Order: sequence, then C-alpha cells, then structure tokens
Amino acid sequence: MKTRHDSHSGLALFAAELRAFRVKAGFSQEGLGERINFSPSLVAMVEGLRRAPTLQFAQRCDDALGTPGTFTRLQQFARKEALPSWFQPYADIEATATQLRSWQPAFVEGLLQTEDYARAVLSARPNTSHDDIEQLVTARMARQVILDRPDPPLLWAVIDEGALHRRIGSEKIMRDQFLHLAQMALRPNITIEVVPFSAGGHYALLGALNIIESDGAPRVGYLETANEGYIVETPATIAAMMLTFDTVRAETLSRGASLDFIRNRADTAWT
Repeated sequence: MKTRHDSHSGLALFAAELRAFRVKAGFSQEGLGERINFSPSLVAMVEGLRRAPTLQFAQRCDDALGTPGTFTRLQQFARKEALPSWFQPYADIEATATQLRSWQPAFVEGLLQTEDYARAVLSARPNTSHDDIEQLVTARMARQVILDRPDPPLLWAVIDEGALHRRIGSEKIMRDQFLHLAQMALRPNITIEVVPFSAGGHYALLGALNIIESDGAPRVGYLETANEGYIVETPATIAAMMLTFDTVRAETLSRGASLDFIRNRADTAWT
C-alpha cells in the first residue's frame, strides 16, 4: 500500500491543517501531544503523513485547538487514504448501511475485530511496511464507528467455528478478541452466530461475503479474494449471495448458544 502525498489527499490536508492550527496556538508537537494525551511521536507521524489519524485523535485536536469539529470532519477523508484503493468504494457504502450481513469462514468480521487482532491479521500481508500496517489498522478501526452511531446498522455476523480456533497472534490477543465479541453480541443491533464443525462441509466455506442494505438503495454485495475485493450489484448475483447466507445461517448455533461458545473459548486454555 502506498500513501498519496499530494496536496489534495485527505491525509495531506489533515496534516497541513493540524500543523497550521498547532503553530497558531503556540504548541510544539510535544506540547500538543501532552494536551491531547497522545505521544509527541504520533503527532509527528500524523503531520509527516506516516500515520492516519484516528477519530479519537481528531476529536481531541478539536478540543485542544478550539476548532468546531474541523479535524473530526477531516478525519473522515483522511482515514480513506489508509485503505487500499479497491476497498475504498466499499467503505463508502458500508458507512451508510442500515443492515449488514457478514459470513466469515476464516477470520472475525472486520467491524468486530479488536485492534490487536486486526494488527495480527494485517501483519501477515507480504511486502508491507510497519507504517503501512499501522495505517491499515487505523483505517479498520475507524470503520467501526458506524456501530456507535445514534442509529447503528443491524449487523448479522455469521462466523465459522474454524475462525475461532485459528490462532491469530498471541493467546492474549485471541482471549481479548473473544471477550470483545461476547460484549458486542449483547448489543440489540448485533447478532453473532457460530457455524459449528458439526455442520460438516458446506458450499459457503469457499469464501467470505458481505451484503449491505441502505435506505432507498438496492442491496450491494461484496466478495474478497486474497488480493482485492469486488462490489456486486447484479440482482441475480445478490439473490444467490442471499441464498448462500441464509443457507449457512440455518446451520448456526442459536444466538444464546453462540454467545456461550464464544465465552467458553475465552475462558479455556488455548489449544
């Protein structure tokens, strides 16, 4: 992944405005870092276009510099710069979703990943620098803000049991991820269901899929390979994806049993 450094990119605009307002307010990078409770090195990396700002970082900059939501708005543009170009159109659609259906045979759904789990997953990308991985992690975490909206989308996340046995990173990372899943599953707008190994082989194991609904818009599908993703809009293909999703969901444990399974994975020793 390569970050755009031209003056029109979201990251460059955020960095230029941050530097200008910081200097005007009389803060050094160290001083601003102390004021917003972030490290001076992070402030330097954001201004140097080496790290995408998080929403929390932007909100604290607005508070410290007295700007009326300026950096919060700019962050929405800047975060997209950290996403692969092929993923950005999907991120735009996802941001307006009222309903999301997700089937994941290999990993936890991105909207439900902890930061450490996401970092462990993304660190496996070949030929990707540490800074690029950190920007990808930041962008993935920023996508999750839609679940904290006043009117969050309904999310049906169906996960294969295999994804909950595959160790990603350390034992602590996995335990924290399970605890996070269990906590998110308690939200009224989120349903997390597990397809157990006892379901046997099924067609949906061939790949992950997402289906998005937004008010006043047709359903949109998303399919991802190891290298890139594809937005799907053809009604016949969307119908086939819905059938696949409904078929695999019929194999899941109940919502309560799925929650018990996830909690049990957090409580037992890693095997």
